[in-house]
Amino acid sequence: MDSPATPKHATASAVTETVARKPRVLRNKAITIGEQIILPGERKTVDLQVGKLYTHGELNMPVQVINGKQKGPVLFVCAAIHGDELNGVEIIRRLLKVKSMNRLKGTLIAVPIVNLYGFINQSRYLPDRRDLNRSFPGSQSGSLASRMAYLFLNEIVKQCSHGIDLHTGAINRTNLPQIRANLEDPETLEMANAFGAPLMMNAPLRAGSLRASAVKRNIPILLYEAGEALRFDELAIRAGVNGILNVMKSLSMIPSSRKKTTPIKPAIAKASYWVRAPHSGIFRSVVKDGDRVQKNSTLLGVVSDPFGEAEFEIYPPYSGIVVGQMVMPLVNEGEALFHIAQFARTDIAEERVGTFAEELQMDDNLPYSSDDIPSV
Repeated sequence: MDSPATPKHATASAVTETVARKPRVLRNKAITIGEQIILPGERKTVDLQVGKLYTHGELNMPVQVINGKQKGPVLFVCAAIHGDELNGVEIIRRLLKVKSMNRLKGTLIAVPIVNLYGFINQSRYLPDRRDLNRSFPGSQSGSLASRMAYLFLNEIVKQCSHGIDLHTGAINRTNLPQIRANLEDPETLEMANAFGAPLMMNAPLRAGSLRASAVKRNIPILLYEAGEALRFDELAIRAGVNGILNVMKSLSMIPSSRKKTTPIKPAIAKASYWVRAPHSGIFRSVVKDGDRVQKNSTLLGVVSDPFGEAEFEIYPPYSGIVVGQMVMPLVNEGEALFHIAQFARTDIAEERVGTFAEELQMDDNLPYSSDDIPSV
């Protein structure tokens, strides 16, 4: 016996119900930076005027905004708050070339060079020797650093829902790729885990820092540290691009990769300390960033006089992983030479560092520095 035909009114009702279940696409809104309006679907570079040089020339802070057609988070990514920290500049350059940015949901605000004065002079500081990352929230009538901090905070940060601040070690010091953040905040911890650096540190907020000002405004922010000042480090750069893309995927700003991968769970350091030079002299390191060291038994390096007649061996007072070190061979007594992080399970931290480096080298989806250089 044939089943009875479906009434027309029932079919129409089912169709209506199906349509109603479809998620509603929310259109993004325009964003204004430096009096420039960026409409949904637009990509625009804005020059924020910082001030004038004593040559009467203008000095601008370059900002690129990608405003997606659909509504979503507003993420800022910035670099070179310290003018000699170059890895972040290259990370942002490569990030902006990733094709997924054409399908962005929400808004990406990229500021590759915050401290243009320091960048031009290859200096960490501003001309008045002030540290921009100790000058937030700043003011309109303060020092040059204070005014620059005020401009960046009010034009960029206050419009955002999330942030990533890119840094390197200081001059002549390296940093293993690592995330520093307020890991006690659940949303920040989620971002940090998504980034996928091998190591994370629950870093206290420092007065006057960009991170402190962002947290005060309930904006979750990550600080990525990798490499050294005035140098490009390919591993650090690729890790930075990969990490930002991972965060954007976790925030549903860009589509997730079809290739299913198991992200590395970062190891969280419970503490860190610096091993200092026992004597002035010529310094030779015998360990690499990422190496596991044992308390009082692993030789870290040697400091000697120019003749080699007096030599001072350096051993760690605690076990851990080398997460940074001095690369200048001339040191004074008391100078910080090795940054060691301690973990509940040092063996697991060491394994994650090794796995992290291997996977980055094998990831063909990440752009190398030569990818966009035309062949001759």
